[in-house]
Amino acid sequence: MASYILKRLGQTVLVLFGISLITFILLQVVPGDPVALMLEKRADPATIERIRHEMGLDLPLYVQYFNFIKGAIHLDFGTSYFTKEVVTVALFRCFKVTLKLASMSFIFAVVIGIPCGMVAAIFRGKWVDSALMTLSIIGVSAPSFWFAILLQIFFGLKLDLLPISGFETPIYFILPSIALGARYAGSIARITRTSMLDVVRQDYIRTARAKGVKEKIVIMKHALKNAMIPIITLVGTELGYMLTGSMLIEKVFSIPGIGKLAVDSMANRDLPLLEGTVMYIAFIFVMVNLIVDISYAFIDPRIRYGKGAN
Repeated sequence: MASYILKRLGQTVLVLFGISLITFILLQVVPGDPVALMLEKRADPATIERIRHEMGLDLPLYVQYFNFIKGAIHLDFGTSYFTKEVVTVALFRCFKVTLKLASMSFIFAVVIGIPCGMVAAIFRGKWVDSALMTLSIIGVSAPSFWFAILLQIFFGLKLDLLPISGFETPIYFILPSIALGARYAGSIARITRTSMLDVVRQDYIRTARAKGVKEKIVIMKHALKNAMIPIITLVGTELGYMLTGSMLIEKVFSIPGIGKLAVDSMANRDLPLLEGTVMYIAFIFVMVNLIVDISYAFIDPRIRYGKGAN
């Protein structure tokens, strides 16, 4: 167990280092001068060069990258070129908003998705199965921004039950959470059904039923537990997507989360803010995948790296 976790931690560090290098290189080759954009091309070349020197943009690339890595280790990505706000402060402010939205969306997706998938697997081939899988396909296929607009029109404008923008209180997150969580709930329902159907055909399930074990215990203790690895993999990946912000949902509902911050930093070519946002997104995905991989070893002790893998 310890060696498995240590190997995954080592791989995580290498992945983060690789992402930082790729991010830095890509941002350097993107056309456009951030100083010229910041000054809106009103300054003379001498002023632009002076500001580039003050920002350290005239240093060799390897020096800039070293400074970037050194700052990232200390969670210091510098200051935004445009807002003059410390990047870490901006990330933390937007993260708190995105965390609220992601938490409610995640709970909605799991609470709806897993039970629907289990019911569909239990009643395979019947009308309940067909109805639930049809709804899941609609949830996965429908564009999230289109679904969000429908929710705004129906529950916000027609019925006047819920607010359609803002983020002041938890009630403001109800519609965005449903709009964001619907497609993930559909994906979870489909993978739960598939995993459950694979498990219920196994010999130990038939043996448990032959011994007279109650169907509820067979489903919850034997079938669901052994079907959890694919489900956890998908749920973990989707949690990563939620925590990194949904640009379209945040735009539709005017929520100042990580997604909106990323769009603004890209539009302005705000390098410190963009680098910090990309590294935050990479860190969230890598850590979520690390937690998912480690959880495999607790769910199924047979999972190991190296010689024990067979």
